Amino acid sequence: MPEMDNPADKKAHYTGKMASRLPVPPSRKRALSDENQEQMPRKRLRSSFEADVRSVRVAASIATSKPRAAPVAALPKPQVIGRQSLAVIRPKNTGPAVSSTAFTGKHKVTVAASQSAALGGEKKKRAAWDLKGQVTDMRDKVSNYKGKVQTLSSENVRLKNSKEQLLQELETLTSENSKLVQEQCTLESQLRMVKQKGAATEREVARLANLCDQQEKELASQKGLIEELRGANKSVTQQLLDKEVKLVCISGENDNLKKTVIEMRDEIAALKQCVTEQNNQVHSLDTERRRLHNMVQELKGNIRVFCRVRPTLQSERDLPSGHISYPNSDEKAIILSKIEESHVGREKKEAVKYDFNFDCTFPPSCSQESVFEEISLLVQSALDGYPVCIFAYGQTGSGKTYTMEGPEDVTPDTMGMIPRAIRQIFTSAEELREKGWQYTFTASFLEIYNETIRDLLVNRPDKKQEYDIRKVNSSSSQVYVTNLRYVEVSSVEEVQDLLRIAKTNRSVAKTAINDRSSRSHSVFQLKIEGENKQRDLKTSSVLSLIDLAGSERLDRSLSTGDRLKETQCINTSLSTLGMVIMSLCNKDSHIPYRNSKLTYLLQNSLGGNAKVLMFVNISPLEENFAESLNSLRFASKVNECVIGTARANRK
Repeated sequence: MPEMDNPADKKAHYTGKMASRLPVPPSRKRALSDENQEQMPRKRLRSSFEADVRSVRVAASIATSKPRAAPVAALPKPQVIGRQSLAVIRPKNTGPAVSSTAFTGKHKVTVAASQSAALGGEKKKRAAWDLKGQVTDMRDKVSNYKGKVQTLSSENVRLKNSKEQLLQELETLTSENSKLVQEQCTLESQLRMVKQKGAATEREVARLANLCDQQEKELASQKGLIEELRGANKSVTQQLLDKEVKLVCISGENDNLKKTVIEMRDEIAALKQCVTEQNNQVHSLDTERRRLHNMVQELKGNIRVFCRVRPTLQSERDLPSGHISYPNSDEKAIILSKIEESHVGREKKEAVKYDFNFDCTFPPSCSQESVFEEISLLVQSALDGYPVCIFAYGQTGSGKTYTMEGPEDVTPDTMGMIPRAIRQIFTSAEELREKGWQYTFTASFLEIYNETIRDLLVNRPDKKQEYDIRKVNSSSSQVYVTNLRYVEVSSVEEVQDLLRIAKTNRSVAKTAINDRSSRSHSVFQLKIEGENKQRDLKTSSVLSLIDLAGSERLDRSLSTGDRLKETQCINTSLSTLGMVIMSLCNKDSHIPYRNSKLTYLLQNSLGGNAKVLMFVNISPLEENFAESLNSLRFASKVNECVIGTARANRK
């Protein structure tokens, strides 16, 4: 092992660490000074141990080295190691006759010059011949050295033991140092964490300080608000006291009102009972009204016939029209008269009169309103659950369309029977709503043109679309038209919109008799379904309003082509209608409904369960005398028919 004179190097050798020679910053110096203060006892202990080791080495070297003389004046200076010193004095030209003293820890070793080489007092050198003396001297020296060797051996053993103890202490201190270094690292990390926490705490303190300032400001504002609220509280408290006084007064009034309420409740209960009884009475009276109304209609006849003569048009003022008269004594009668000429001498004979009586006759001066007043009760029967059919019959140009629909530029005074009937239906339904009746209405409008059904509510009908009349089911006599548009309506305006659409889609054409002749039968039907949940009653009926195409004589209409075909189909269907009515009057077993689509569609509106009204319209012109006479004769036959008693469809 190389010798190390510097204690720091020896420490680095034993601890396995070398101190850095780089400059240390001031903060690090302070840390090292604190460390050095802690390690001073260790350094002192290590220095003492190193000095002892050095002394042992010196003594061993003295004991084993060959003696050589050294002058006294050339003695080396003592070497300082820490706090220990070692001096070696060797006399000049003498052997190892030197005594040495070494200080290790608390022990001291002294090496001095031999007695023979003392400073100015050594023995004289024996003569060369005095061998015995020299041997004696050598023996003394050997014995002296032996004693010194024994002493040094014992001292060496003692130092070795001390070395082992010191090494053990060094190991202990080294482990303690490692632990302290680890603790230092732990403490440094904890210190960093504490510093971070301290910084966070400082930030939190700053935030809390700001928050405290805000809270103080808010507290000041809240104090002001509290003062305001206290003032408001005082005023509210005063108001509360005033209200309490008023409450006491009102409580007294409330007690009186409670008594009044109790009395009123008793009175209301009595009134409710009275209302219930009156409702029952109203229901009974309404039932009686329906019965009497139906009886009146039966007395008038289930098939009623009204005759209406249209007024003369402005373009017809120059044409003769005096062949129709109305007896003053009978408002239901109408007389047609004609003067026949002699076939031989052309002498004029007396006028031939044709008297007819109907349920009602309307001269040209009658308005649309007065005509509707006569049929309003019949329209009302539709709401009561009776199927009702009203149709206009007559020659072309006799005023059928005017009677049923009104003119082109319709006004409230000139509205026809169809819009007036619709208005009455909805008005009466609204009145009956107060009695617990709820109604739903479904409208349809079609025309029968050349025995083909067309939907008048479709603006652009599909030519491939087929409309067939079929029964609802095998057990029911009710019929419907396939692919026909049925529209649910809830107001008069909705129905009027449908009427306008149908009017634009209906088939009309110009003929020799009428510039705007209807070339088809138009059929407007309104299905009425009523329900009274309070009385558990239901009604169902159909109101049919029909404008028939006018009958024509081919010799007068001069129809050809399509007009000819239309005239033939119209006359055929009207003939079938007459046959059906005659069969119903005669109570035949077979009624030829299927001979025409018109009668097949209206079979439920013409039978014994329905109420039928026929308008026979005639022209006031003498040139139409023959057609008017035929129409009146047909209407007279219909008026004489009795088809049975109508029955309401109620459940």
